Amino acid sequence: MLGIIRTFLYCVFGVFSLVLFGLAAARLRYTTHLPPGDPLNDGHNFYGELRLQSLQEQGNNRGSDPIVAELLFSSLLGMGWSVYAVLTIHHMREDRLIASFAGEILVLSILFLLYLVGAAIATSIWGDLSFCHQFQACRILTALLAFAWLPWIVLMGLLVASVFVAIANAAFFAPFHGRWNPRESTYSSRRTSRA
Repeated sequence: MLGIIRTFLYCVFGVFSLVLFGLAAARLRYTTHLPPGDPLNDGHNFYGELRLQSLQEQGNNRGSDPIVAELLFSSLLGMGWSVYAVLTIHHMREDRLIASFAGEILVLSILFLLYLVGAAIATSIWGDLSFCHQFQACRILTALLAFAWLPWIVLMGLLVASVFVAIANAAFFAPFHGRWNPRESTYSSRRTSRA
């Protein structure tokens, strides 16, 4: 039952990461290809003709979207990890290092921090966008903020569940698929098969 719940949570995490990837890519496409006369950044491309120095001197922090690039990177890592985790749980894979509960907890902790930093900084920049919902760019940012927090919430649940299971079963170095049989596992030095 635990494997089914964790697989479901990893699938949800993967879907949320995929949506975040799409929203971050749409935001980066918008900021790198501003149409002439666009009111955002005075119609100047964020990364092409980057006037970041003069904008920072003026106290204007609209010079670039590095946090969106961080969210894009986090979502790529999240999608890759969710696919790996689902396949590991479903097929009961037993790679030595990363397929243990300790490896899973380490990777989940790194992803947890990446998503937390990205979501927190994005929220501090674009916290209240209620004044501009008539523009598509603003609606993309609103959705981006929501989908920056949703995978983080799922990650928190996965991380807490993995830590509790590993502690309760003293299984930090057991395979994280959760169906460990010492007689049939590559982890055991006494590997035997059922007769």
